[in-house]
Amino acid sequence: MAQDAASAPSGDVSLGQLWNQGGWAMYPLAAFSIAAFGLILFNAISVREKTLLKPEVTAQIDEALGRGDLAGAKTICEENPGMIANITHAGLARIKGDVFDPAAVEKAMEESSVEEVAGPFINISYLSIIATLAPMVGMLGTVSGMIKAFRNIALGGMGKPELLADNISEALITTAVGLIVGIPAMFAYFFFKSRYAKLTSRIARTCGDLHTTLVSALTR
Repeated sequence: MAQDAASAPSGDVSLGQLWNQGGWAMYPLAAFSIAAFGLILFNAISVREKTLLKPEVTAQIDEALGRGDLAGAKTICEENPGMIANITHAGLARIKGDVFDPAAVEKAMEESSVEEVAGPFINISYLSIIATLAPMVGMLGTVSGMIKAFRNIALGGMGKPELLADNISEALITTAVGLIVGIPAMFAYFFFKSRYAKLTSRIARTCGDLHTTLVSALTR
């Protein structure tokens, strides 16, 4: 009895066995998991106030605009590219010589802000795509495994459960892995989306303050 208990399988399954049992669907799911991890790490670094807004550069631009030093403000924007710097530079580019039209400058800054704000959000939206596709691929793997299981039953495998084990494992494992990849990706998507929304609202307010500083300096 002791020998039988010792020789019985423990029930533990290695990662390699899970990979083999999962079948073809494990390859795209692995790619999704790597992509999701990379995007989460990238957004954690890039979607920050220090990275997007660059407060120290904004302070330099505001100081130059307050003095009416348009050339200096342009130089700061060109040497320190960023969302606010690029938006401000677009507004300053509308000033031709001694002709200053506040409405034209404001319009240029609004047009540039739309483009600047849309760029970084693309990397966040990829997380939503992964969160949607990963469970779908897992479900496709489930359907594939069930089709194989029923085919084996049709071929006389009903009396041999071991013939169905791999197919049923494929059906269950791929769904689980798809959810394991998709759930964190969806959580990260909403987290970074919320953080980015707060930063973009601050961008609009900051650019409005810079425009006010520019108008005040040039109309004195």
